[in-house]
Amino acid sequence: MSSSSSPELSPCAAPRGRFSLLADTSLSTLVAGFVAMMTGYTSSLVLMFQAGQAAHLTDAQISSWIWALSIGMAVCSIGLSLRFRAPIVIAWSTPGAALLVSSLPHVAYAQAIGAFIVCAALLTVVGLTGWFDTLMRKIPAGIASALLAGILFEIGVEIFRAAQFQTALVLTMFFTYLIVKRLAPRYAIPTTLVVGTAAAGVLGLLDFSRFHVALAHPVFTMPAFSVAASVSIGIPLFVVAMASQNVPGIAVLRADGYTTPSAPLISTTGIASLLLAPFGSHGINLAAITAAICTGPEAHEDRGKRYTAAVWGGIFYLVAGIFGATIAALFSALPKALVVSVAALALYGSIMSGLANAMQDVKQREAALVTFMVTASGLTLLSIGSAFWGLVAGVLTQLVLNTRRA
Repeated sequence: MSSSSSPELSPCAAPRGRFSLLADTSLSTLVAGFVAMMTGYTSSLVLMFQAGQAAHLTDAQISSWIWALSIGMAVCSIGLSLRFRAPIVIAWSTPGAALLVSSLPHVAYAQAIGAFIVCAALLTVVGLTGWFDTLMRKIPAGIASALLAGILFEIGVEIFRAAQFQTALVLTMFFTYLIVKRLAPRYAIPTTLVVGTAAAGVLGLLDFSRFHVALAHPVFTMPAFSVAASVSIGIPLFVVAMASQNVPGIAVLRADGYTTPSAPLISTTGIASLLLAPFGSHGINLAAITAAICTGPEAHEDRGKRYTAAVWGGIFYLVAGIFGATIAALFSALPKALVVSVAALALYGSIMSGLANAMQDVKQREAALVTFMVTASGLTLLSIGSAFWGLVAGVLTQLVLNTRRA
């Protein structure tokens, strides 16, 4: 069989025959999609509530905000993954949500909506022009792999930090993972999730006292545009979306062997953000950490079938969006140690792959190491996260050490 027809070597090419989502789905991809969704919500949903409450938004407006983000992530994750037959995971901008905690209270909500639209328009233009693809092609493979490993490192070590406070729960999950990984590797993460939930129940760590079911209702806000809001919210949101979401998001795909063009991904998320901004969405972008849960070998041993993990993640996002604030109450019932431990274990395959690929090329090895260390450090400058600065540091190191002298 030629390399052009092999799903392993060309996972983004559409198959010649009729495909079936259900036929390609396995328990591991289903769980990967659920863990990706769960990790995305539990990692930063609180930021939206914090920003909304600081800006004196109503419960209905905050619920609409979550609804808009969830619907956008669901539709884009499902549509793009099916279109390109690759695990394209979409997420809201977590750094953007953090930025809004301090900036949203200082502008009128309608003007903030206008700033969201400005950001979405800029993202759409970047995607449609295609210059982002040109930039990403110039990034050495070793640096991209090191960037992936650095991004995931912080999540990977969370399981050991959690062990300090919930020792019994974490150790139960960790040894369950090791034993099942030895006996039946494909079921290591699903089994760990089930055993962890059961152990949390036995240890009295599940709390459903505040759980309630409520449907979300979108609330439309007519946008108003101001230079001040665009400068203080719109442009910073655009910068952090590109630097902290889209660049590492593409790097994750590349590191796991997916050559999906970035232009249609960014333009699609930009258009979706544009349409959903009046309902509160501050923007959706490519995911990095949650994407790695679906792109790595833990999701499925066959790279050509991992797209189903992202599709199921999108379906879970859709359900979460329909029920709005209910999802927050559900996740608050689970101990944080359980969530971070499952996410960490699900990413180990991607971290190992990233580190191995980063060190393959001797000429890129030192630049890859710098990329990994800066990214893993959590460095933040000018409100831009360590993923961007790790990439910059790695590229500069590569240029200094390997550019030919005149």
